[in-house]
Amino acid sequence: MADNVKPRVRVPKEASAGDTITIKTLISHTMESGQRKDKDGNVIPRSIINRFVADFNGENVIDVTLEPAISTNPYFEFDAIVPGPGEFTFTWYDDDGSVYTETKSIDVS
Repeated sequence: MADNVKPRVRVPKEASAGDTITIKTLISHTMESGQRKDKDGNVIPRSIINRFVADFNGENVIDVTLEPAISTNPYFEFDAIVPGPGEFTFTWYDDDGSVYTETKSIDVS
């Protein structure tokens, strides 16, 4: 598991049914290619975010496969239509097997 990984998500607190909202996500993750060595000459294990998924009330909104050239601290901004109140679940998958999750609720009138 990478150190100091912190997912950050910005979702509007409320919207009207059928509104299109903008969601912004960023995960603080240093990314390690698996090609560098530490000060003792040991290879630092690969640790790269390889997939990002966002679901709303269990229904998929976005599913992105990331390649090794992705930058440190991957940022995503996308639009979603909210049919009613619910909860967004955001999940980042790491090559090392770690999974990072953040949830955000939205109130829909």
